Amino acid sequence: MSLAGSSLVTIDDLSNGEIEALFSVADEMADSLNDQSGVCQGKIMASLFFEPSTRTRLSFEAAMLRLGGRIITAVEVGATSLAKGESLADMARVVGSYADIIVIRHPWEGAAKVVADYAGIPVINAGDGGHEHPTQALCDLYTIKKERGNIEGLKIALFGDLRYGRAVHSLTYALARFGAVILFPPSPGLEMPEHVLRKLTTEYKGKLIRLEAPNQQVKEGFFPLDAMYVTPSSSHQLAMLPDISIQIELKKTGIDTLYVMRLQKERHASTEEGQELKKNYPVVDKKLLKGKEFKGTIVMHPLPRVDELAYELDADPRSMYFKQAARGVPIRMALIALLLGTKEIAISKEADSFVQKVDYPIYDRDSGVRCLNSNCVSNQETETRYIKPEFKIVNLEPLTLRCLYCEREVHPQYIASSEWHQGMLETKKYHSADSHWIRKIKPENLIIFDSESEAGAYGFKPSSYIAVHRRGR
Repeated sequence: MSLAGSSLVTIDDLSNGEIEALFSVADEMADSLNDQSGVCQGKIMASLFFEPSTRTRLSFEAAMLRLGGRIITAVEVGATSLAKGESLADMARVVGSYADIIVIRHPWEGAAKVVADYAGIPVINAGDGGHEHPTQALCDLYTIKKERGNIEGLKIALFGDLRYGRAVHSLTYALARFGAVILFPPSPGLEMPEHVLRKLTTEYKGKLIRLEAPNQQVKEGFFPLDAMYVTPSSSHQLAMLPDISIQIELKKTGIDTLYVMRLQKERHASTEEGQELKKNYPVVDKKLLKGKEFKGTIVMHPLPRVDELAYELDADPRSMYFKQAARGVPIRMALIALLLGTKEIAISKEADSFVQKVDYPIYDRDSGVRCLNSNCVSNQETETRYIKPEFKIVNLEPLTLRCLYCEREVHPQYIASSEWHQGMLETKKYHSADSHWIRKIKPENLIIFDSESEAGAYGFKPSSYIAVHRRGR
């Protein structure tokens, strides 16, 4: 089994077995960094960073240079033809003819998927808006394994901006897949997005437990929690405990890893919002880590830090963030070599223990349904010339679509069937998405509308139920 020719857009593009194999290659390369210069000799990596970056960009470029390859680069949209209105697809085709592999960071969510769809060569997502950052998750997992030996059953707390932190989105999925217990402390206004939490409970085998009023329930001195994700392992007795008992158990057994995120101020809609959030942003310092539950905790951070992680912790043996950053080079060396096929390793074909594979039907009709995320690549003027909105139908009751590009959810209100109307106006009726018709229409015949006006624009008339409901309002 080989990864040659594959792309890494989301962390789910790699199976657990492939991640374990990648870690083995990284171990091998870390032990002999200076002896890898022949692995990618003659290969060219295009380094396309259209958002600021230090660690990710330099670690990728250092990785390629240590492998003996070469680099071509573009670091600002304003210095490329994208500023002239060129589409990502056209750029991808051109750059794909110049290089053997592309690494891209872009502010639009889903941009990496578009580049991977059109480049014709392996593409690595180095961060796409607030969506995902899969190679950071690989560095994080690798660090946890190196320091803890295993991931299954570890209690890992995610601290800070979970709403916009793309690195923590990728990490959350990976931790669930490897069987960790994930702890979500209170983060007002910056909570983990609901679509991320929903994916945890629909595509992995665990359970999300929401704790009630944690600030009132928890005694002073306890680490507060809003929610907890547990996998269905018999060792996870936390799932059967009431709220206060969970806090007592954590105090007794300890938190294994505290993963800290900075406030992602560049993704906030307004300066005022960012200033208000900054004022109340939690800080990890010596005082916090004096708690009994943190005695054996390792502290991680994807960096850069601002004010959320005290400098006084740098000398603390529990702090792992600089080791974490350094390990980015062998991890990315291993990834580049495996995707280019210059390195191969046996990969286990065993199914992931904590993953429930779901084959969702795809909805790609041009019926007016659009992703509601303004930062999604499918909503950008230069891209809508060739991108058609596409969604996974992840639930019928309530009707829930997941954007194929940014993974945000849409909950449309109206449906129809292509099978029944057969082009005849008298049978072209649309129905409420919460009516019984949602269970009767086959997915391949489903037509979905954002609004009644959209349904009308496509020649559909309201069903009798909708007409009666209108009159009753």
